[in-house]
Amino acid sequence: MGGIRKPKKKYVAPGHPWQKTRLADELIYVGEYGLRNKRELWRHRTMLARFRGTARDLVALPLESRGKREKELLNHVNRLSLIDEKSQMDDILNLTIRDILERRLQTQVVRQGLAKTMHHARQLIVHGHISLDKHRVTSPGMLMHRDQEKKLAYTPDSPYRQPNHPELPTGEPVTPPTKPPEEPVEKLERIEVKIEKIRDIKEVPIDDEIDIEDVEEVEEVEEEKPPAKEKKPSSKKKTTS
Repeated sequence: MGGIRKPKKKYVAPGHPWQKTRLADELIYVGEYGLRNKRELWRHRTMLARFRGTARDLVALPLESRGKREKELLNHVNRLSLIDEKSQMDDILNLTIRDILERRLQTQVVRQGLAKTMHHARQLIVHGHISLDKHRVTSPGMLMHRDQEKKLAYTPDSPYRQPNHPELPTGEPVTPPTKPPEEPVEKLERIEVKIEKIRDIKEVPIDDEIDIEDVEEVEEVEEEKPPAKEKKPSSKKKTTS
């Protein structure tokens, strides 16, 4: 018997744990797409980084040596419905994390009108109320193909098949939310500040024959000597013998 196989990580965690902008973006994605934790987001982000990294390596190669590998990559990404059949390598480089999150089973259940919210869709999938091509699926993070969207339905034994179920949504497909238009950034006025001169430094001409180091040493020695005392005339008169 072999040893127990240790599962490998399917994601790469960020190198720096405390980045304000990255943490804010992660919270938006986790809340908008109903993710369980950030590890699910990191797994999809790692997948996106691999696709884009492979595409960059292939673009750097000559056309003769990259033909077969480029076709395999385009077909693989096309099967995940991330690009179209007529797409090229530039379309893979332009992919974002939202493109992958939109292909998740949990997201498509909401888009097809089978759930009210993302969290509701996750609950339906985990509890076995969703079937794909008449097969029960319980993995919310599974990436769906474009042809599988119309095959999503409730399982035959699910109570959601009853038309009088209180939690039954309207059944209308939900389109992904559009981003609000960005407000124009106001240009700041440029203010010029004039700084007055504190003092004028006069340039003193220096003779080429004089060594500056010798002059500095002489000045330091003169400063160390104490000032000489002036001799006062004595008031005593000389006595004559």
